[in-house]
Amino acid sequence: MLSITSSSFTLIHQPLAGSGTPATSKAEPTDGSSPASGSSTRSSGLSTLAQQLSDSALRAEERDSTLSRKELGARAEELLGQILGPNYKANKARHDSEVPNTDDPALLARAQQATDFVNTRNSSRETPNPFAGLSYDQLSLIVHDDSGTFTANERRAAYMEAERQDYAVRRAMVDRAMAEYNRTGKQTNFYTEVLAYYESLPPIEQAQLPTNYKLDLQQRIANDTDMIPQWNKTADGGGGAICTANITSTNISTHAWSVEFTMK
Repeated sequence: MLSITSSSFTLIHQPLAGSGTPATSKAEPTDGSSPASGSSTRSSGLSTLAQQLSDSALRAEERDSTLSRKELGARAEELLGQILGPNYKANKARHDSEVPNTDDPALLARAQQATDFVNTRNSSRETPNPFAGLSYDQLSLIVHDDSGTFTANERRAAYMEAERQDYAVRRAMVDRAMAEYNRTGKQTNFYTEVLAYYESLPPIEQAQLPTNYKLDLQQRIANDTDMIPQWNKTADGGGGAICTANITSTNISTHAWSVEFTMK
């Protein structure tokens, strides 16, 4: 949501949701492998993941083509509640014991690594995220795939990596927006960049934002102005003219993120 109040501009972006469907089977710990067999397992794991992502893309395409934007938004909210917030915490033990319904050692190892990552994140014992390095679109497919292909903790791990990437993109946009305003007194490029980012999101993520989000951005670009008292690029910095930006809140449960611009 984009809104302007007095001398502050607020951007809230809620991009991701996901879920996990608990599996019924449990796997025994796998033994260590030789370097040669380990390399083969990694290769097999990558090939399997590529096929899983391809299948997820087909399911996402069918879902997005059959649901309205409102229905898609409701579906995203439902999925988000399954891997974040009180519902996830209430079923934490079940999620931590969940494994894929497969005998593939690579998939079993990946699921365990995801659980280890989720439980050690931001600690000195942090396990690498098994989905680090995937593209944002690939991560979104995993997060929103409720077919049972991925465990709840795999989806949560994918969500965390997508969140990290998303934050880095938006932080860079905020920095450029500050520079643009201090240089020109406008934020046209910023609005254009936010619009392009919005349009790059999968439909299920766009559906989590207000219906008029795109139209609002287009209008701001057309107006080439903020609905606040305007400064111009000849403002005397020596007189105290300055634009600052602060990230005011980040909600891990809803993934709402706000940045406030203050002109004084």
